[in-house]
Amino acid sequence: MLADRLYFYAKYKCMKISYNWLKQYLNIDLPASEVSKILTDIGLEVGGVDELQSVKGGLVGLVIGEVKEKEKHPDADKLSLTKVDIGAAELLNIVCGAPNVAAGQKVIVATIGTELYNGDESFTIKKSKIRGALSEGMLCGADEVGLGHSEGIMVLDSSVAVGTLAKDYFKVESDFILEVEPTPNRADALSHYGVARDLYAYLKSRGENVQLTLPSVTEFKVQETSLPIDIKVEDTEACVRYMGVCISGVEVKESPDWLKNKLKLIGLNPINNVVDVTNFVLHELGQPLHAFDYEAVKGKVVVKKNAAGIKFTALDKVERELKEENLMIWNATEPMCVGGVMGGLHSGTTQKTKNIFLECAYFNPVVVRKSSKVLGLKSDSSFRFERGVDPNMTPVALKRAALLIQELAGGKIASEIVDVYPHPIQHFNIHFRFQRCNDLIGELIPKEKIKNILSVLDIQIVSESADALELKVPPYRVDVQREIDVIEDILRIYGYNTVAIPEKLSASLEITTGIPQERIRMVVSQQLSALGFNEILCNSLSNKEYYTEYPEFEDAGFVSLLNPLSSELSIMRRSMIFGAMEAVQRNVNRQHSNLKFFEYGKTYRKTENGFFEQNNLTLLITGNKEEESWNASKDKVNFFSLKGYVQQLCDRIGASKLKIKASENSLYTEVFEIRVGKKVLGEIGVLNKKLSKKFDVKQEVYVANILWDNFCELAQNVKIQYAELPKFPVVRRDLSLLLNKEIKFVELEQLAFDVEKQLLKEVNLFDVYEGKNLPEGKKSYALSFILQDAEKTLVDAQIDKVMEKLMKSYKEKLGAEVR
Repeated sequence: MLADRLYFYAKYKCMKISYNWLKQYLNIDLPASEVSKILTDIGLEVGGVDELQSVKGGLVGLVIGEVKEKEKHPDADKLSLTKVDIGAAELLNIVCGAPNVAAGQKVIVATIGTELYNGDESFTIKKSKIRGALSEGMLCGADEVGLGHSEGIMVLDSSVAVGTLAKDYFKVESDFILEVEPTPNRADALSHYGVARDLYAYLKSRGENVQLTLPSVTEFKVQETSLPIDIKVEDTEACVRYMGVCISGVEVKESPDWLKNKLKLIGLNPINNVVDVTNFVLHELGQPLHAFDYEAVKGKVVVKKNAAGIKFTALDKVERELKEENLMIWNATEPMCVGGVMGGLHSGTTQKTKNIFLECAYFNPVVVRKSSKVLGLKSDSSFRFERGVDPNMTPVALKRAALLIQELAGGKIASEIVDVYPHPIQHFNIHFRFQRCNDLIGELIPKEKIKNILSVLDIQIVSESADALELKVPPYRVDVQREIDVIEDILRIYGYNTVAIPEKLSASLEITTGIPQERIRMVVSQQLSALGFNEILCNSLSNKEYYTEYPEFEDAGFVSLLNPLSSELSIMRRSMIFGAMEAVQRNVNRQHSNLKFFEYGKTYRKTENGFFEQNNLTLLITGNKEEESWNASKDKVNFFSLKGYVQQLCDRIGASKLKIKASENSLYTEVFEIRVGKKVLGEIGVLNKKLSKKFDVKQEVYVANILWDNFCELAQNVKIQYAELPKFPVVRRDLSLLLNKEIKFVELEQLAFDVEKQLLKEVNLFDVYEGKNLPEGKKSYALSFILQDAEKTLVDAQIDKVMEKLMKSYKEKLGAEVR
């Protein structure tokens, strides 16, 4: 890498996959770390693997004990002395402060060395004396071990055997959680079964004896038809497939431990047995479902969009006004659910629900995305529907959920399954060429190997010729609709790392005129990296609210997105500054306050003639000049620090005559235009403190924005000339000037070079004084002037003549007084 790069980007939604759960569909016994590596290799990147328990700490060190004796502590009214049997050779002496402790109780005992958790904090049980009494453990309440809440200690059933491990009694599950980060096109991998299916393809293609098992729904059967349901889909383009079934006589209650533990391990909160089943099937098969109270449905379901202006309260308890584009699930009179997004507050299941209507559907991804966006409402369901679920999984998921609800909540299947599917989604037909595949992959893969990979990927070979295949790709693979997609799928299962590195590299030479921009960029990046800068890459999408207060952006030049991801990413950026400030904010909040950033990027503007894109190089510095050290200076960076860096970049390409001129831009407190000759290079200045404050940045921030195309053009035009080193010495003369406060050094420097173009080589400001003993509105500058003649040694007469001209110009044009 030419420079250290800091990337700031929005990650795709992370999906938690339970390894134990995954193994229910695939007979494997690989280490979780190996599974993680395989998934990453085949395109399902795993961000991390964590070992978790359904109860934090796994109840390690906790045993079931029996209180044999209990008496009052002699020196404390609220403490008791107990003797507890945990199945060891001797009884434990434990001091307990719970008011409900009594002899004969079966309790949870934390033995010495046990670590107990309270949120993110923990403490270890130690042998100690409490008010003079020996305590060899702790009797625990439910909240102290992560099992809920209890008043005092948790008293267990008297039938529990003494010495039983608490983790066995409470059936604590230990598991590995894989944080899978699928790309947006991989809708097929947004479930445990989907991930298992990809893992199966990889292992099976390598000859492993693995079997992929879809949960069986053969036991599903209609037991009665006491709950009739009429389903009408008015918009079959928005709702491609809609299925439903009714279940009578259910008991809505708390879910069993196995189900609650599975949901907890992947970060979901259990609600009740019916809702938990729908969430379970969602994460098992990738198919969202919704359970309605049958009484709210009133025997009729209508799927339509005609709901504009109606007030609707979803399960998040927020009231929203529906729009024309919202696809709604209605009963006979009112909307009950936002199709594919979220149910309504008053139509879902409650403890009083006895009969339910179970919905399972395929909604158009575009419709769900628009509906979710316009309402500002997102859910696990919308996340999947927006990307495209499997239309052929809906009957399996519906039956699977119905059977689980029967198992956990009782009841009977009380209606026939209604399936409205007027226009079935067909397989994708693709013409595949072997030669094209080998050319793109860069390796000759045997035809039988290719056909084997296609088979394990569930891609059907319809016909075959010597050179090509006719394929049918199942609808759930929404990312595989072209020949190139099939080739990519073959490659990821074949293995990117399996492709051999060629022994010979062929390349063609290209004759170019001038210096390529890539070469200039590499040189500049190396230079900035050597100066301590880090490269950042910020999002080209920006928040329109950033620009509202600044007159530079009052025109209608914003390039807005039709379907933005969020209101914070609704336009293409007009300035590089706001993205860079987000990076500064992120770093300052993490105690990294001494920053030097650079970024290459485009800004975008809409014009009367279309769209305008501008290439930029932005430099940003803030904080101290040096990192903290015993021998380091604590000086802060300043405007001249940044100007020096810009000057070095110009020097690097041979354009050393940098000039700056005061300018105006409300993004800055003070800003200057950068020029080399007549070429405008950009602007440099001190960022507006009000702008910095919006990002919670209190320190001064200095920014230079270089017009990259102009910079590269300048590099092309600069001619390198060689000259002998000067044989004659330089001469330095100093001037101390009393000036009006508004006069800037750049004006003094420019005027000096206007007065003396041949002998004057350098002007430097080495001292500034403002304070007492000076007239009001005045300041004192001390300047040094470097003079040199390449042909001869300067004599005093020449030097004095130059200095007299300088003093005269400063007096007449700037009102300066020579001190």
